[in-house]
Amino acid sequence: MIPAIFGISGLELTADERAFFKDADPAGYILFARNCGTREQLRRLTDDLREIHGRDRLIVSIDQEGGRVARMKPPEWPEYPAGEAFAKLYEIAPASAIEAARVNAEAIARELAMVGISVDYHAPFDVRRPETDDVIGDRALGSEPMQVAALGRAILDGMARAGVVGCLKHMPGHGRATCDTHKELPVVTASDEELEIDIEPFRTLSAHPLGMSAHIVFSAWDPDNPATLSETVVRDIIRGEIGFDGLLLSDDIDMQALKGSIPDRGAAALAAGCDIILNCWAKMDDQRAIAERSPSMSEKTKLRLDRVHDAMGDAPDDIETGELLAKRDALLAIPEQAA
Repeated sequence: MIPAIFGISGLELTADERAFFKDADPAGYILFARNCGTREQLRRLTDDLREIHGRDRLIVSIDQEGGRVARMKPPEWPEYPAGEAFAKLYEIAPASAIEAARVNAEAIARELAMVGISVDYHAPFDVRRPETDDVIGDRALGSEPMQVAALGRAILDGMARAGVVGCLKHMPGHGRATCDTHKELPVVTASDEELEIDIEPFRTLSAHPLGMSAHIVFSAWDPDNPATLSETVVRDIIRGEIGFDGLLLSDDIDMQALKGSIPDRGAAALAAGCDIILNCWAKMDDQRAIAERSPSMSEKTKLRLDRVHDAMGDAPDDIETGELLAKRDALLAIPEQAA
């Protein structure tokens, strides 16, 4: 098994993809809107992926947060609110906001489980600030670390109730970035003391088995390398100060925040201490090059991956999400009732 998660080009596997994935044996896959047509089609696709590997315990992942970040879209799937909706409710009714976030996440996860998706890269634990770039923006769960941790924990718990594993992202924090990592590399100049605010939500949930790095330079820790490619940040901050010992994925190595060839970026991320390379764009040449250059998965990474697999549960027999969504909507309506 190689330490990589790969994208898929379309609604079904091509013959080349099927043969390559069987030979390369990646740790898992990530799905995008290009892969999500109908419920029946998507279930066939995820079943095909598991058939290639001959096992049910497989990372089949997606970014399904709600709001702008939704790969499974209406009318085939429900529309879900962005994190800001729960953050606003938290300001007047914290307990209600926590419950609303939990049931919303459970509803999302039930839809994912029904089509064979086992991991959702949700929730963002990034502490929002006035300067936070819109790439995070309304996805954030708040501007106060305790609130972000409380709502984030509720989201992870809600997804777990439907057998889906959530993710701590983007470690050690994306909230101070003033540009979009899809397009350029942010540099954060805050002091080590100031950055305590950013890492606090991750520290609170550090026992969770799955996390994702940020393509951001933190000059207080490593002025030369973004966190994904920084041995110092991974070792001293993510593993050390935060105390995270779960499976650490790179953010997508195709993003323009990183320089060099895609295989070089992947190799650098692994050398820095990331467990798994996330490569999203389903470009076969890049995937083949990553596979050729990737070492076999280390024993420590295998153990961390096993913990993610162990956290996956069976999809609930009752997939109906209507009751969950009705409860969420009633809770989110509290500010209007109070006005």
